[in-house]
Amino acid sequence: MHLSNVYLLGLVAPLVTYAFVPQSLKTPTQQTLRDPVRNSVETPSFWSQDECSSTQLNMAFDDSKGSNMFDGPMALTKERDACGVGFIANTKSGEEFGTHRVVQQGLSALTCMEHRGACGGDKISGDGAGMMTQIPWKLFAEYRSDDCPQPGVGMIFLPIDEEKREAVKTKIEEVCTSNELRFIGWREVPVDPEVLGPLAKAAMPSIWQFFVKAPKRLDNDDNSRDGFERTLYLIRRRFSVELENAGLVWDDSETYVASLSSRTIVYKGMVQSAVLSTFYKDLTNPDYTSKFAIYHRRFSTNTNPRWPLAQPMRVLGHNGEINTLLGNVNWMKARERSKSLECDIDSDLVDYDSTENIVTMCDTQDIPDFLEPVVDLGRSDSANLDSVFQLMTQSRHRAPCALMAMVPTAYMENPDLKNNPEITDFYKFHGGLLEAWDGPALLVFSDGKSIGASLDRNGLRPARYSIAKDGSVYMMSETGVVPDLKEADIVEKGRLGPGQMINVDLETGEFKDNIAIKSEIASRHPYGEWMEKHRKEITKTEADDVRLYDDDTATFAQATFGWSLEDIGMQIQDMAGSGKETTYSMGDDAPIAALSERPHPLYNYFKQRFAQVTNPPIDPLREGVVMSLEMTLGRKDSIYKVSEDGARIIRLESPILNGVEMDQIATLAEDSNGGFKQATVSTRYTLADGPAGIEAALEAVCDQAVEDVKNGAEVLILSDKAADQSVLDETTYIPPLVAIGAVHHRLIDEGLRMDTGIVVETGAAWSTHHFACLVGYGANAVHPYLALETVKQWHGQDRTQKMMKAGKLADVSLAKAQENYRVAVENGMLKILSKIGISLLTSYSGAQIFEALGLGDDVIAKSFKGTTSRIGGMSLEDIASETVMMRPEAVKEKMKLINYGYYKPVPALGEYHINSSDLAKLLHNAIGLDKKVSAASNRDELENDGVQPKSVANYEIFRKSLETAPLANIRDLLDFDSDRESISIDEVEPASEIMRRFCTGAMSLGALSREAHETLAIAVNRIGGKSNSGEGGEDVLRNKPIQDVDENGRSASFPHLAGLKNGDSANSFVHQVASGRFGVTPEFLVTAKQLEIKIAQGAKPGEGGQLPGPKVSDYIAGLRASKPGVTLISPPPHHDIYSIEDLAQLIHDLHAVNERAGVSVKLVSCVGIGTVACGVAKADADVIQISGGDGGTGASPLSSIKHAGCPWELGLSEAHSALLNNNLRDRVTIRVDGGIRTGLDVMIGAMLGAEEFGFGTIAMIAEGCVMARVCHLNTCPVGVTSQKEELRKKFPGTPEHVVNFFEFVAEETRSLLATLGYKSLEDVIGRADLLKTGETQVGRVAKTKSMSLDSFFSGVPNTKDDRSFLKAKMAGGIEVKKEEIVHVNGFSSDLDREVCANEDVKKVISDNEGEVSVSYKILNTDRSTGAMLAGDIARAHGNIGFNGKINVQFDGSAGQSFGSYTLPGLSLKLVGEANDYVGKGMHGGEIIVVPSPDAGFVASESSIVGNACLYGATGGDFHANGRAGERFGVRNSGAFAVAEGAGDHCCEYMTGGAVVILGSVGRNVGAGMTGGIGYFYDKDGDFEDKLNGEIVKMQRLVTSEGEAQLKTMIERHFELTGSEKADEILSDWETEKKHFWQIYPPSETKSPFVTEGAEGTDLRISASAPNGDMCFLPVGGQMSPEQTQRCAD
Repeated sequence: MHLSNVYLLGLVAPLVTYAFVPQSLKTPTQQTLRDPVRNSVETPSFWSQDECSSTQLNMAFDDSKGSNMFDGPMALTKERDACGVGFIANTKSGEEFGTHRVVQQGLSALTCMEHRGACGGDKISGDGAGMMTQIPWKLFAEYRSDDCPQPGVGMIFLPIDEEKREAVKTKIEEVCTSNELRFIGWREVPVDPEVLGPLAKAAMPSIWQFFVKAPKRLDNDDNSRDGFERTLYLIRRRFSVELENAGLVWDDSETYVASLSSRTIVYKGMVQSAVLSTFYKDLTNPDYTSKFAIYHRRFSTNTNPRWPLAQPMRVLGHNGEINTLLGNVNWMKARERSKSLECDIDSDLVDYDSTENIVTMCDTQDIPDFLEPVVDLGRSDSANLDSVFQLMTQSRHRAPCALMAMVPTAYMENPDLKNNPEITDFYKFHGGLLEAWDGPALLVFSDGKSIGASLDRNGLRPARYSIAKDGSVYMMSETGVVPDLKEADIVEKGRLGPGQMINVDLETGEFKDNIAIKSEIASRHPYGEWMEKHRKEITKTEADDVRLYDDDTATFAQATFGWSLEDIGMQIQDMAGSGKETTYSMGDDAPIAALSERPHPLYNYFKQRFAQVTNPPIDPLREGVVMSLEMTLGRKDSIYKVSEDGARIIRLESPILNGVEMDQIATLAEDSNGGFKQATVSTRYTLADGPAGIEAALEAVCDQAVEDVKNGAEVLILSDKAADQSVLDETTYIPPLVAIGAVHHRLIDEGLRMDTGIVVETGAAWSTHHFACLVGYGANAVHPYLALETVKQWHGQDRTQKMMKAGKLADVSLAKAQENYRVAVENGMLKILSKIGISLLTSYSGAQIFEALGLGDDVIAKSFKGTTSRIGGMSLEDIASETVMMRPEAVKEKMKLINYGYYKPVPALGEYHINSSDLAKLLHNAIGLDKKVSAASNRDELENDGVQPKSVANYEIFRKSLETAPLANIRDLLDFDSDRESISIDEVEPASEIMRRFCTGAMSLGALSREAHETLAIAVNRIGGKSNSGEGGEDVLRNKPIQDVDENGRSASFPHLAGLKNGDSANSFVHQVASGRFGVTPEFLVTAKQLEIKIAQGAKPGEGGQLPGPKVSDYIAGLRASKPGVTLISPPPHHDIYSIEDLAQLIHDLHAVNERAGVSVKLVSCVGIGTVACGVAKADADVIQISGGDGGTGASPLSSIKHAGCPWELGLSEAHSALLNNNLRDRVTIRVDGGIRTGLDVMIGAMLGAEEFGFGTIAMIAEGCVMARVCHLNTCPVGVTSQKEELRKKFPGTPEHVVNFFEFVAEETRSLLATLGYKSLEDVIGRADLLKTGETQVGRVAKTKSMSLDSFFSGVPNTKDDRSFLKAKMAGGIEVKKEEIVHVNGFSSDLDREVCANEDVKKVISDNEGEVSVSYKILNTDRSTGAMLAGDIARAHGNIGFNGKINVQFDGSAGQSFGSYTLPGLSLKLVGEANDYVGKGMHGGEIIVVPSPDAGFVASESSIVGNACLYGATGGDFHANGRAGERFGVRNSGAFAVAEGAGDHCCEYMTGGAVVILGSVGRNVGAGMTGGIGYFYDKDGDFEDKLNGEIVKMQRLVTSEGEAQLKTMIERHFELTGSEKADEILSDWETEKKHFWQIYPPSETKSPFVTEGAEGTDLRISASAPNGDMCFLPVGGQMSPEQTQRCAD
């Protein structure tokens, strides 16, 4: 940190089938203590005392085999990025080769997007910037000739070492010459290395260009030189092969061809934006001319610079992340291997037809002696996307066509495509051939013939464009980045909406909008006719009622497949009965599957990956319009050549097939019905073969699958179905996940995977997670025959029928129950897809988006190739053994299912749960808590409120109970390995110092009762720790210390609490900002000492919060600005934190509104979190919190609790290590939470890198929680998690109880430190060398002997001697404690500081009266403007106490988050335009945005503000004289807003206020809207198609109050903005008002605005208007007489 950037401040049952029993289970399980702490001062033999540094892997763990900590695809574990991107095109100015002005403008735009990039660990080296242009032929005049006016030009990075460089150059020339390219010469690119940062300079290559003439044999090339371009493309791919063959590849010297083309060239490097043109001297040469420029600024999570990773790539500039990368790569490999022609080293790379054949018909993926592979997981996602896109453009696809196929729009039921069926047909056709490259992306592309841009289907990247009078087209991530672009010269301003594209023909200069370019592309082939002729459809069909088995056989089958009673009683009942997945609470406190002593289905060894920071999850609940579960079966034709054969395919409406649909598929095998040949392969094998039999059986299944597909099977069914009881008795089965994975990869290897679709027919799939795993590892569809059989069995039971008749269950038919079950599975799958940011199941299929926990290398290699598995574990034989452990004979329950207790604890034979009621009793005994003592009993009569003396002896019993318990967590396998003698505990720092590092988990007020929430805050504030508000805000009453406590510990301010002391504070130290923005007001933000951004939560990462309606009391609704009794579901975190640069913007916003507060970012442990943490650190976070995947919660889908997120031990170690390796560790504090209960957990967390420690569920237990696990039902028996008054009175806790607990933990930590010989907790932070694998503990693992922690934990860097990461480094090398400083914003907040420093402004704030008006110029680099001023007002006067008036006018293009957190008394006017997030968190006042008076465009038809405006607004008035982007008014709960058009998802999640839109809108209006009212002008008559009618209703203006509200808001809009559109409407009001629709949710039906005759007092037309004031406009002013009269009327 530089000074300028900181602010100082159970039991296993016996088995019958003995051959399958793991050796470890043939003797009784022993419960043993972990190894005693070693006191030896000896160091391991491989330790090198003089080689210690922060990057060496010298550990107590065995590192001889290297660490697997960062194993996985490069784009996941090592390199993730985002950026700013754009293009400028002007084909009509200048001569043949364009102008230098285009280049200059591109460089200016790049510089103005510097804030969207980042710098390396040296804080100077940029993460990357670059530019693609037309080849500057004037500059290269000496390399041109009459016979070759436009040669091929290569831009190449070469080794710095001269000898190596010359060898490479010679080989390049040889390859060119041998392929008939006539070599012209080399040119060393003039550069200035002195402008580079140290890291970039150290990694800088030698940069050259080379020039080649086209082969003479290409005289027949077409006019656009496609043949020459193909030859250059293929020869470029030959370079790396020939260099490898010649031994000219070195680890420290990379050769990379940035571009090789006769049309385009790329200049790029690891530089900051402004440095690009000073480093590359060519770029400032007036002879460097071009008709276009693509520019790109990169924000990488990595800081070790690699020049090739800078962008643009060869044809693309990519801002985003490809979530489906692993699947895309696998499918591309399969697609390449299925090509039909042999290729070898002698193939002709010159002839026009030959090169076309190579590109379209030869497998060049993995032929090392021919061409570089098309895709490779060793490259970034952008590089792989670029490579495939380039291949498709070389295979005769036009560039827009290729991108339409690869990144399709959400065409299903899209009202914008209603009049263009040819576009829909294009997408349907290509969707059957090519899985989408799915993920948030703004893609700018050029093949030299055209240039364009396209946005992903969700629209989660900003993309604005302007068209000038001279024909120039400017497309950019942010508006305002071209400084010399005058408003008067612009004729059109627009934006790319979700899935939209624009294109400019570089020859003709023609601009084509989304519909024009797509219709042109789609009209080239009769896709609709082809599909009508050849495609077969399997639509959802009602299931039959035929039973497969009798009840006894069904139960036996269920047992063999691992079903438990609770799977039926909880999951099947909820799914079949109500069509919904089970909701549960309190997180996952059961052992991970690999450590459990109970048998688990194989799915439980897989954790779903999820999106956080670098890419966003999406919203299946409210934005399901962009998602689809459609799948296909049959052979997929080539994507490289479009033909009618591509239409011959089977489309499945659902991937979950019932028996009737399976029969329908079978009929398609008939020649007369399509001729889709089918084959079934059984995955059962003889039980007598023992566990070793699984390998031979699996090999036989794979062999049979290959043979069947070679024989023409286009539908391959892998089935474990047993015909009857006798087959079940004699056979077992290969787990379907093992089978599908093995067959899928085997078919890829054989080049056969594209020739067939695979259906898994299984009895071992019933949960949503199961289906996601099967599809994720290659299944096209699943037939869950036993799950459907179980629904039939359940439906027919007397108990079920009685519950239906009694009204306890919905009375549904058997067919409806089966369909309900399918709907629940489908919705669950959509949720799982959405968590990782994937929209289409076709893209999820084969994408393997999981991490394995506890599977061995042989299993991964066979079935799950490419999946990360970092702690070893189960072999195939172990899996076979565990599968048989589930059999009924094994547990002596032949005709009865047992209850494994995986979800709800079950005594005796059930699964072990750490947080049991017994554990709660032990802790209560230790801290002196009696759950029977409360306000509802006799607490007031007892001494000290009934708090009993704490007991050290009882705490020791509590601690021992955890130490001797069954294994549950990875940390249970670790032991200490000290390097010194023990010391006296008197030498160890006091408990008070240790407790300062303790925090509470982010548990919201709403999930918790007031009593529980406030008690925790007071207790943690007492010990000097950090309490956390959680999501939902806090009462302003809590902002000040409690000073009215009497002698009995009671306060009139907090009468519901006991045990208080004067001076106590109930204000949480950390105030959380979550995706719902509930309770986030300016006062909430400025009264925090730290602000936490919740990216993910351990219980359900990738999803938003959930508060059931019964828990939304009047008090909670008031805090959250919502409606009482209405369930609150927060959106997933994607609205303003959908990428690393946008997270950086939110951090910037929070640092602006409260400069004194640090910002923490909450992440959840998963593979790849290390590289995410690096990005967060570079985004100027102060604290990174790593949560384990077992976090508690008030309410969450059951599958999310159990199957998403990894143990914190892995995530913490990876994040700490990555930050150290990237020289970022000193910038941030790391906090860890998730199941931390004891001092032992604190010590292990510290050694793995944590500096602070969060306590969640255990802290709730410390204030009285009894682990009833009914948090989601609002029925907590001790009032900890209930909002019911009668239950809250039973709350037994006091702050003293919680303090007692933390004191015990701190003293235990002191004792461990003394034993290890260390004096402070800081001394052991990051000291993983003091840990080792506990052999005794590993010996207790019941299922396998192959668990290995060394491979992972040996990757933690040794910090024994270098402890500098514990201090923040300031300018001059000064080191200070991290907690004493926070980051502050740089120049991007200077304008805000200038406004705040204005003496007149300061006087109005301090006097709290008067009015001041000031004005300033503004640029797009001025971000969060207004937030600092709002913070100053809120600090002085709170949310509503400011009585002055401050008016600020800005002129220009405002950066992101303009007007954030504006509050009453503050009026901001912007003359110009703004980017994303205008009015974020607005609480009052006014924001007015109008175009420049010189504007040459029609305001109402042009974009003036960006996406997600008014996100989380709680009040205020907003008026924009122009169109807004996507998600306008999202989570608005009080603002009154008028805009003249909006994009998709308008009014999403709105809970209050009013929104008026005077123009067209996108789709999905009102999704999730539970409060407030919207008015939409609909002259075209298509609004109904745009509305999401799930919650809201629409009607015309039916009440006089509604009409008055609308008219008056429009009049106010006209007064404030001078809107021509408003004037037009008001001038013919009686006619125009008929074009308006009013939308409203059920909560507003009693509003007088909605229902005639309804009573109501809130008749506001403005957030600033008093109730009942229906004409808020001042009469007179500067308006014309007619306008004045209109307002008076």
